Amino acid sequence: MYEETLDTEHLKCLPWSVWNLMRKSEFIFPQLIQTLVPSDPHDTSNVLLEVVTGWTTGGDICQQFTREMFDMYQGLASYKNWDFEIFNYIPAEYGGLHHAAVRIAGESVYRRLKHEGGIHRVQRIPEVGLSSRMQRIHTGTMTVIVLPQPNELDISIDPKDLQVDTFRSRGAGGQSVNTTDSAVRIVHLPTGKSLQFGETEYVRCQTSRSQLQNHDKALLKARLYQSMKGRETYCTETAELTSEPFMLLLLQVGTRSQSERIRSYNFSQDRVTDHRTGYVTRDIKEFMRGGEPLDDLISELLEHGDKEALLELVVTCSQRYRLKDSVTP
Repeated sequence: MYEETLDTEHLKCLPWSVWNLMRKSEFIFPQLIQTLVPSDPHDTSNVLLEVVTGWTTGGDICQQFTREMFDMYQGLASYKNWDFEIFNYIPAEYGGLHHAAVRIAGESVYRRLKHEGGIHRVQRIPEVGLSSRMQRIHTGTMTVIVLPQPNELDISIDPKDLQVDTFRSRGAGGQSVNTTDSAVRIVHLPTGKSLQFGETEYVRCQTSRSQLQNHDKALLKARLYQSMKGRETYCTETAELTSEPFMLLLLQVGTRSQSERIRSYNFSQDRVTDHRTGYVTRDIKEFMRGGEPLDDLISELLEHGDKEALLELVVTCSQRYRLKDSVTP
């Protein structure tokens, strides 16, 4: 960093103690940022991660890309030795994916994944599906939603307030699915709210053969829903929802417009570009495996986020001091 701003002759003129101090500061600076920037209380939490196909034009290309993104995060979980538990998986045609929801557990999972939430854009010539017949570059999007997993201390739901309906799983899946009531729908009676995931109005938990296990997973989703809805306050003057979890979800989902993208995956040019840091890699297949390249980008995003938070802290403190000086007699 310092060698880029000082030429060799200037470096030779510096006393060894000064030069050594400059070198050490490269390691001290990141630690200093982490000390000054307030930590996110959810950083050590596990996460509930969802991948949702885009609403924009692109059709099957969006669904195929959503499945590849799901595989990428599953690969990252394996690389980091995290637990990866599927709650919901709604496949699409040609090997695509409409929607999936998973629980990822491990050390500092939310801290590592929180910057993955947002709109991801893909550009490619489709290999399968109806779009592949045109043999031209198509553009599509998908959404990643990352929310900290609620725990017993955060949310309390009285089981008496829940109406639980069980029914048979639908669609292909083998004899076990056809003979066991393994799907669950939960309605919170005091509010009349049901759970909505993907394009359905019920919770689909078809990843376990035990109804009890499915009930537990659906209850966890009910807690997440309660966490989001329970903290909302309606401001009559501004008519805006001010729930922190609601705004977190809104920022990640957005309007699913391509202009809101946080990262682009250009398969035709073998390039991944993160629009927040300017990160670019030319080996897209290796990146999509979810190993070291993705983990390196996540580390870069964390450093970028810490610097942005520090800058915001400095600006806020500066404004407060100016305001204090202006009102002091």
